Amino acid sequence: MSRRLALVGAYAQLDGEVGGVSVVEVRDDADTLTLTVLDRVGEPTEAGYLVHDPRTQRVYVVDERKTDGRGPVGPPAAIHEFALDPVSGRLEHRGATPVPGPFPTYLALDADRRLLLCADHGGFEHVEKIVHHEDGTWGTEYVYDDSTVLVHRLAADGTIEELSDVVVLGGHGPDPNTSAQSGGHAQASAHAHSVTIDPSGTFLLVGDKGADRILVYRLGETLELASTYASEPQTGPRHLAFDPVSGRLYCDLEFASELLVLDFDAESGAISPVSRCSTLAGDVGRTNEPADLRVHPRGGLVYVNNRGEDAVAWFSIADDGTPRWMGSVPLAASAHPGVAARSIALAPDGALLLVTDRPAGLLRAYRVADDGSLTGAATLPVPGAAFVTVVV
Repeated sequence: MSRRLALVGAYAQLDGEVGGVSVVEVRDDADTLTLTVLDRVGEPTEAGYLVHDPRTQRVYVVDERKTDGRGPVGPPAAIHEFALDPVSGRLEHRGATPVPGPFPTYLALDADRRLLLCADHGGFEHVEKIVHHEDGTWGTEYVYDDSTVLVHRLAADGTIEELSDVVVLGGHGPDPNTSAQSGGHAQASAHAHSVTIDPSGTFLLVGDKGADRILVYRLGETLELASTYASEPQTGPRHLAFDPVSGRLYCDLEFASELLVLDFDAESGAISPVSRCSTLAGDVGRTNEPADLRVHPRGGLVYVNNRGEDAVAWFSIADDGTPRWMGSVPLAASAHPGVAARSIALAPDGALLLVTDRPAGLLRAYRVADDGSLTGAATLPVPGAAFVTVVV
């Protein structure tokens, strides 16, 4: 029998159910898979992306919200820190660090340098500022939230320390555009949706869906821009992952519903396109936005969850980099891409794939066959389930 732990973040629900973080034991005796909640904490209530540091047994969780002004009346946007007991599964809250930027949405851990990286997405709403021009006329200036990339130092025990760098992203994509998101204004400003460290630990890659680009920084306590890859307008690079065998880079395009295969130069950080394909099996008759993207540990196999089609699809990647849709499993029907299954995670050995099916309020577990296909094995009720990661 094998035993793993998974960490599940959840959003607060309209019916009053709070969000928080659950520690789930995954037991597999080859015939039966069981999911059991070992511990649950109610904070943060908008528990988004999670990362776990196996060296210090610290867990870092974003509270995916916007600080509500000068008050504040509610808690600020922050990164929460927990100590995890990997035997009992108990979580102990160790504090919350407010972040400069709304809606922190993604974390990456550089364990060797003791750095925690965070992408702050920013909101979609604008503020109208009335301005008096030099010619005496009056006009309106439109101001949007900043999107940022944050670099936090970590103490030897994993405690979050001061910021060592903040990168404020500028620019935007076509505005208005043809996407349904935010009424066509989803690219009115930059929106960093992911921070990914390359296999060598040299570079940090940022998927900026608001400006149709992937930014590549030399990684350290301060970030130095090394290269920029511009995708086609209105495609929206969202999440990034490296193939552990070929070294190629994969990216899902949120507005185009495509899987993009890229070559990555490990010396310069330069990115060049190889191939792409739709993430969909066919026309779904409604708006679709792919969310998460994961690569199987043995390489050449990519999983993407589609919000709109409401399915997890898998793709084989040929030696020349050509992706091919191989199959999918259905998930609960979403209200729209914003309220849909949002996160997937593979076990370190690639034998299991976990999905947070938010509309169903479930954590779903699938067995992964040799050909990459998925077979449902177990479910666990988790209201508002939003993000999942497997403890290494």
